[in-house]
Amino acid sequence: MGKPTGFLEYGQKHVPYRDAAERIGDFGEIYTQPDTEHLTIQGARCMDCGVPFCQSDNGCPVDNLIPEWNDLVYQGRWREALDRLHRTNNFPEFTGRACPAPCEGACVLGITDPPVTIKNIENAIIDRGFAEGWVQAHVPENRSGKSVAIVGSGPAGLAAAEQLNSAGHQVTVYERADRIGGLLMYGIPNMKLDKNIVERRIDLLRRSGIEFVTNADVGRSIDPLELRSKFDALLLATGATTPRNLDVPGRSLSGVHFAMEFLTANTKSLLDSNLADGNFISAKDKHVVVIGGGDTGADCIGTSLRHGCSSIVNIELLDEPPQTRAADNPWPLWPKIRRTDYAHAETEARFGADPRVYATGTKAFQDAGDGRVVGVTTNRLKWDLSNGRPQMEIIPGSEALIKADLVLLAMGFLGPEHYVSEPLGIELDPRSNYAAQHGDFSTNVPGVFAAGDCRRGQSLVVWAINEGRGAARAVDAFLCGSSYLPAPGISLGTSAG
Repeated sequence: MGKPTGFLEYGQKHVPYRDAAERIGDFGEIYTQPDTEHLTIQGARCMDCGVPFCQSDNGCPVDNLIPEWNDLVYQGRWREALDRLHRTNNFPEFTGRACPAPCEGACVLGITDPPVTIKNIENAIIDRGFAEGWVQAHVPENRSGKSVAIVGSGPAGLAAAEQLNSAGHQVTVYERADRIGGLLMYGIPNMKLDKNIVERRIDLLRRSGIEFVTNADVGRSIDPLELRSKFDALLLATGATTPRNLDVPGRSLSGVHFAMEFLTANTKSLLDSNLADGNFISAKDKHVVVIGGGDTGADCIGTSLRHGCSSIVNIELLDEPPQTRAADNPWPLWPKIRRTDYAHAETEARFGADPRVYATGTKAFQDAGDGRVVGVTTNRLKWDLSNGRPQMEIIPGSEALIKADLVLLAMGFLGPEHYVSEPLGIELDPRSNYAAQHGDFSTNVPGVFAAGDCRRGQSLVVWAINEGRGAARAVDAFLCGSSYLPAPGISLGTSAG
């Protein structure tokens, strides 16, 4: 695919972000607009590799037809590229911005050279599709007479809603927040995913016939049993929203918060009043410590910088990753290497150094004397990986104090909250997720299904779309006896049931 010799002639060149020093002054998206020539050249690098591992189990979870749309972009056939992209991915504008791109980690070119910039090309295709007016709402010609309730409006719930609506079922999505979108709306900050982008897609779904109900806290303000009796099927897509806590002395001090408390309040205030209402946790003029790496930790860093923090330190428990793949991390596995995210680059631009400190454990939070946090006591750690399971040891005499007025816990999530599932009697798996097999997605309660992070555990946006599409096929088969809805791992046109 692409130009037969393109991977030999052209080097990898990402679409750049806006200048780091400039972009920390606002919450606008960090991306710049690529020109067509740039994308054509990058599309030309896609090899005729025989077996496209970008589409393998190590690559794209939604079976994106990556070589096909790379080739179509190279040829300038953008409308056809968009059609290929939408065949497998309901929301490429979300994955093109927020997905870490496992497809690039599995790219065959990546064995010897930097991989194809798949994510950049994907994002450019969908952005052009909207700009040209090619992306439209699709109202089904016929209705099935069946109804489905979906609890949760994150990427899994929205993907399932679109698929089930396309099959003619009447879909109602319930969201406990005041806006639709789940983590797309309140979990990912605006500079990484502008909320107008989210609203644009939701408007299309609404015009296609999907009903959305906000401020609907199923399990509290709405009885899940009533939903099950009112609708022909019920799909739970509530996400993994129970944060991992850090139970050390001083945890209850003022100024220590879970990451999502910080990020959610910031985005809501930004959308409600451009932060004028003050209804958020401000990092302005504060010494910020973020505990935990990953996307959530980076988003806490980026948000703190935009508030105008005085300093920022990011504590990571594990050792610093290598710059290139280790011997036990070969292609096409996801490369476990040191990455500089947008927020790390912004910290360097603002303070002159990367914020991360590795192999560091948190011992306690220090009290200012009036119930406020004033510092974080840490220890350096030594990791032993020789026995297959990591063994941690505290280095004697390594205790240190990091100044902190604001501490943000970004250590991941343990699973879903259970006030939705308990009234229904849904069984849980050993990790406290809703017990349901991938591919079947049905719980122990007839007619009740589960998909996304609440079933799988904390994962990626692209995996949420995978689960939403798969669950839609399972629900459709339950309602109709069979289903021709496409789903990851299923050949198009193959019936289920």
